[in-house]
Amino acid sequence: MKGMNAMVKVGLGKVQALLLAGFLLLGCGSLAGGAEMATKEECVAKVQAALKLVADKGIDEALRQVQESTGPFVWKDSYVFIATADEAVVKAHAVKPGLIGKSLLNVKDVDGVMIFAEIAKAASSPEGKGWIHYKWPKPDATEPSPKHTYVEKVPGMNLCVGAGYHD
Repeated sequence: MKGMNAMVKVGLGKVQALLLAGFLLLGCGSLAGGAEMATKEECVAKVQAALKLVADKGIDEALRQVQESTGPFVWKDSYVFIATADEAVVKAHAVKPGLIGKSLLNVKDVDGVMIFAEIAKAASSPEGKGWIHYKWPKPDATEPSPKHTYVEKVPGMNLCVGAGYHD
């Protein structure tokens, strides 16, 4: 009986170890090396949350929170940015803070799409919002892949808020 109990305990230990290993490898992609990807819906929701923050707490607080690298506007493989709506001068960028104060109006993708000129165009449109489609490397990648950025103008200000996701 003692030998049987020992076998059951060892057996359960192996099963538990296998279940844990399976969870870590399959159920938790980021621990297995694969980053979770942002979705179209999340990008729209995060942009709208940043716009609500501007309306509720003011632009200074919104800039501060969007700039936080571990804040609510950085998630999965994406982030919210704030730029001027006309000249694409970056005002907040948590992932690349060195871009703050720089105009990205002339930045092109590999196919010649003027990314921030298109962002400025969408923000300045009568709707004040839109999607920009271009190619950009995924995080930790060097090869460009399709990316889609949603941008919306901040009401009453020469600013726009954007966030994007990869296919």
